Amino acid sequence: MSARESIEVELKFDVDAGQPAPDLASLISGGRAGEPQQYELVATYLDTPTHDLAARRITLRRRTGGTDAGWHLKRPAAGTDARRELVVGFDDSPADGDVPDEIRQAITAIVRNRQLIPVAEIDTERIVTVLYDDDGVSLAEFCQDRVLSHAHQTHVTKEWAEWEFELTGGGEKLLKAANRLLRGSGARTASSISKLARAIGSEPHVHAPARLPKKATGLDLVLYSLSVHRDALIGWDPAVRVNAWDAVHRMRVTARRLRSVLTSFPTVIDPVTTEPIVAELGALGEVLGEARDCEVQLEINENLLSREADAPDDLRVALIDDQLARQARALRRVRFALSTPRYLKLLDDLDDLIANPRPGPDADRSAAEVAMEGMEFADARVRKAEKKLKGLQAWSDEWVAQVHRIRKRAKAVRYTADAAKPLGLKEAAKISAKAAGIQTHLGDFNDTDVNRAKLRQVAAKPGLSPEALFVLGRLDASEEQRGRAAVQAYLDAR
Repeated sequence: MSARESIEVELKFDVDAGQPAPDLASLISGGRAGEPQQYELVATYLDTPTHDLAARRITLRRRTGGTDAGWHLKRPAAGTDARRELVVGFDDSPADGDVPDEIRQAITAIVRNRQLIPVAEIDTERIVTVLYDDDGVSLAEFCQDRVLSHAHQTHVTKEWAEWEFELTGGGEKLLKAANRLLRGSGARTASSISKLARAIGSEPHVHAPARLPKKATGLDLVLYSLSVHRDALIGWDPAVRVNAWDAVHRMRVTARRLRSVLTSFPTVIDPVTTEPIVAELGALGEVLGEARDCEVQLEINENLLSREADAPDDLRVALIDDQLARQARALRRVRFALSTPRYLKLLDDLDDLIANPRPGPDADRSAAEVAMEGMEFADARVRKAEKKLKGLQAWSDEWVAQVHRIRKRAKAVRYTADAAKPLGLKEAAKISAKAAGIQTHLGDFNDTDVNRAKLRQVAAKPGLSPEALFVLGRLDASEEQRGRAAVQAYLDAR
């Protein structure tokens, strides 16, 4: 089943019914406006009974008529006012069939096990005028819509007229010129962000980013952090399913941050209620970690081989082709994990914890005090681990294991300090930066340690050519040197 996704950049206006359109050709120097084309569009919008999609400004519809009949999913594009539109045509998913897999996967983290039902029917009489440049390339589409909607749950019917101006190849300059022209011709700011929002009315539970009160308590800080990272986890979910660049890494970090918040402030929220969630976040992190480690390993192998012009083909197969196969298997396991009831329950449990926390003894204390104590406790664990390192034989197995322990504890310090940053504490930024330095140096060492183990596994495979074994030895020596340099950089900084 194929799907196509694009970024929708448009202007939307309310107008009086029958409002004549202005001369659009004046927007295009040397270009032209095409002949208006009329369409009858019939759309069924789907959502959960509690409008979970609409609450996040997401619309899902099944529409016939026009030039793009099919299933349409529209979502906010992060960091912009634009929207992302995912379309699956009826040739790939019949109009009377279920929601296509590509679209369902993109909303699974929001919809979960809740049923998708028709929430509105919207019929649109649309007149489309395309604007072309002097080479005949489409720059924008102007739509004059007369709309009739019926909301299923309230049985309310509405009628209105609106204009839409969507870029298809033009830029910001054209958009601004169109805004001036259309407003000057009687267009008004749209009263709703979408036809569906207008059809079903304003939502009482529109999902908004978490806010931290000015005089925040410890519980306020923890719930704020959990809300931010819960939203990030849900946001990365669809990107991970299609293996978008850096998505696995970002979702893994988000799961770790959630765990850190829950474990760093045990006196703010009752740990009895958080322990099961911490365990499930750990399990999710392991699945994501396998895929992320394969990704990192592949990057390292490609970089190492890029410096070995005479590397034999069997070594390239072992380090690149075999690693690609392992990465593909790991990604399949991730997609399976994100489709299980266990994962969906984790999301539900996070929602419930945020909505109905069981406060601990420090819940009502000042957020700044609680944050400082959390950072000091986490930092003390790093210093304790570093003190123990000094008493161990350098580069012994126990010493290397302790170095890795310091790296993990520094990561916990960083996440705890980052959780405190919204409070404006100068100490939080300093502690986070110091921990990030440790994490960077020892993270580089960890990469080389893991990679050398992988190289030894490859070397142990039967059938490798002598040339491959020789290059493997050279790569191992290079990684050993890089690892020692990373540890020395850490020791020098400390």
